[in-house]
Amino acid sequence: MDLDFGITDLSGTFSVLDVVLSLTLAFATSVVVAWTYRASHRNISYSQSYVHTLIILGMLISLIMLVVGSNIARAFALVGALSVVRFRNAIKETRDVGFIFLVMGVGMACGTRFYTLAIIATAVICAVILLMHRFNWFALNVQRQVVKVQVPADDGDYSGAIEDVLISTTDEFELISTESVRGGSLLELAYSARMKKGVKPGEVIERLRDLNAGQKATVLTGYDQTDM
Repeated sequence: MDLDFGITDLSGTFSVLDVVLSLTLAFATSVVVAWTYRASHRNISYSQSYVHTLIILGMLISLIMLVVGSNIARAFALVGALSVVRFRNAIKETRDVGFIFLVMGVGMACGTRFYTLAIIATAVICAVILLMHRFNWFALNVQRQVVKVQVPADDGDYSGAIEDVLISTTDEFELISTESVRGGSLLELAYSARMKKGVKPGEVIERLRDLNAGQKATVLTGYDQTDM
């Protein structure tokens, strides 16, 4: 039996035009998705690196789909190779995960040469995202605050006095955590609250500091719309 030691070039399974079209369209559609992300981003954790990653990922998925083609063995080999990759950066918003899946889907469509599908899907999904952003769909208009108060741990029970202040300055409140800080010398009480109309956070802080022996008091305003 003769062994074939020749090098087989599989590039003939797709043309140069296929490669150029797939990667170019993947780049264009990923840029549209990245721009949509930038235009609709609300919070303070905007990352240029993440946006660049969206574009790179879209093109990379397109390349992977060109490599895999319809070869099942190649697909399983690729899954095994990529399984060793570990990502350590945490995604701060579930919305960011949606954009990752969007560029992956578009990249797959480009790589499998469903060009019309890639263009239509990008246009429709990005339009829906911008529409939701423009008209602020499903927004909760009730803004809540987090009130944190530090009190001496071994100098009596301050919770009653703190709650008296909150009763007079908020429409509703709820104790959400109690934590020992500074080696156990202080207790930090955290409340979720909704301020009464016209009450300023500074007023609440001043009243709390009058009863907690001058320890730290904090009011986090709009915490549900920022990255903590």
